Amino acid sequence: MYETLQQQLHLIDMLEEKLKPQFKAIEKTALINQARVLEAFRKLQIDEMCFTESTGYGYNDLGREKLDSLYALVFGGEAGLVRPHFVSGTHAIAASLYGILKPGNRLVSLTGRPYDTLQKALGLNSHCFGCLADFNISYTEADFTDGVNDEELDKILAEPADVILIQRSRGYASRRSLRTEYIAEIVRAVKTRQPAAIIFVDNCYGEFVETIEPCHVGVDLCAGSLIKNPGAGIAPSGGYVVGRADLVEKVSWRLTAPGLGSDLGAMGNVKRLYYQGLFLAPHQVSQALKGMVLAAALFEHLGFQVSPKANEARGDIVQAIRMGERELLEQFCLAVQAVSPIESYVAPQPAPMIGYQDEIIMAAGTFVQGASSEFTADAPLRPPFEVYLQGGLTYEHQKLALAEILKRLKLT
Repeated sequence: MYETLQQQLHLIDMLEEKLKPQFKAIEKTALINQARVLEAFRKLQIDEMCFTESTGYGYNDLGREKLDSLYALVFGGEAGLVRPHFVSGTHAIAASLYGILKPGNRLVSLTGRPYDTLQKALGLNSHCFGCLADFNISYTEADFTDGVNDEELDKILAEPADVILIQRSRGYASRRSLRTEYIAEIVRAVKTRQPAAIIFVDNCYGEFVETIEPCHVGVDLCAGSLIKNPGAGIAPSGGYVVGRADLVEKVSWRLTAPGLGSDLGAMGNVKRLYYQGLFLAPHQVSQALKGMVLAAALFEHLGFQVSPKANEARGDIVQAIRMGERELLEQFCLAVQAVSPIESYVAPQPAPMIGYQDEIIMAAGTFVQGASSEFTADAPLRPPFEVYLQGGLTYEHQKLALAEILKRLKLT
């Protein structure tokens, strides 16, 4: 394989030389984040007993309780909730909203239309039984991803907002992902106008990309998936919620039942993987970021429109590449699947997928099914036919994969 990739690897090697400043900055971020994670492990005195499997109701599970505290400490919250019972990041996000909103409340998104899989839970594009609209929870949205417009924000918040929703990653959209310093600007702008409003962040794809997290800058609650950044390709499933203790408790009541909350929930044989995944996450995210920076430089060099560009600051591990044509987009995903370690022989096909309005094509030859912490690509089949590349357990795999993708697509 290596001998057949010499032309592509030569081009990639030349681009790498120009990317050394970006790579150095990524490595510095990883070191700072690793220090914070290590200190949290030491402070909580994590030991082998924390990995012990629990069964039944899961009463008095010290390892589960310390895991919750560990996530809270690392991500800047008062409390945490880390569970395999969250089936996805969307589940953790939806459970959070159901936990902190009451009938008659008002939810305001300040980052435009949320990611596709959350829209049904909100009751935006179809009316599912039990969606938030069923509970008389009103919804308003505005897109401030390119900057806070004070006049427009005054209009939106003239009526009290109970919960402010911020989506950190771009989702299937052309908008930029949000850096934590910009989230801090939104927090200040909202709290100045409505101090009692709860600010909630969908943190998926953003963990450890920067040296601080949303709760470090005043966000009240945030949630994400363990098969994305914080699981480092080790966690087999699950999600997390961190933030103010009273809010996390309300979310735990939605996960189990009011009055039971986080005191129940057998963890099975997953706790070691959750602990180990979090410990590895700063390094694994740095590997993914290097690969995405390289992909941006490579495809921009070939004349494609990319977002973000290789030299732009990033808020998540996602790289958007505008393919422009459906056929080229499908071929790109076929190539990603073909250079994956798992099921490389499978040809992904566009198909309807639960939670999405358009057909989705998804290349995910991963050790954990659909894990976006691993090198994957997916896209909705709609103009302008952007593909969303993300993840990567090792930079070496990403480099080889990008070279093979170029060869298969005959782009050089």
